[in-house]
Amino acid sequence: MKIIKTKFKDLLIYDKKTFKDKRGYFRELYLQKHFNTKFPFDVMSYSKKNVLRGLHLQLKNPQAKLITVLHGKIYDVCVDCRKNSKTFGKYFSIYLSEKENKSLLIPAGFAHGFCTLTDDVVLHYKCSKYRHSESETGILWNDSDLNIVWPKKKLIISQKDKNNFSFKDLKKLI
Repeated sequence: MKIIKTKFKDLLIYDKKTFKDKRGYFRELYLQKHFNTKFPFDVMSYSKKNVLRGLHLQLKNPQAKLITVLHGKIYDVCVDCRKNSKTFGKYFSIYLSEKENKSLLIPAGFAHGFCTLTDDVVLHYKCSKYRHSESETGILWNDSDLNIVWPKKKLIISQKDKNNFSFKDLKKLI
């Protein structure tokens, strides 16, 4: 496994090995020895093509997340909402797919979202904290202050995500 640093403190890419033969392949998804964070909570999502989910975060109970695409391809976006960070208000983006076998470690304090680029995307999340619905919030996916360039124009977005905060308004809550 190769660990790749980004310009964001503690935001890491894990490039994992795939063992292939004529039957298919075998992959290790997670080895605790590579992480300082414990992940007691796993979830998954299934999405159709052109779905955008996010940008989500928990304010009072922030979660670190380890994101792995089990099927399909996504464009993944993380916004640094850690007030004292040098990269506060900046975003990181990456394409992730089952073919590449990479995982993204998103530190606590980041908003996270993605848009699906293929049909039948299955995404696996390992979370450092349990879901805390009272502190769940989000940032508008098309916030002009963040200026995120999404690879798709026509996206399927939930009403909840359409009603997320602007980044300016979210900063008042942090």
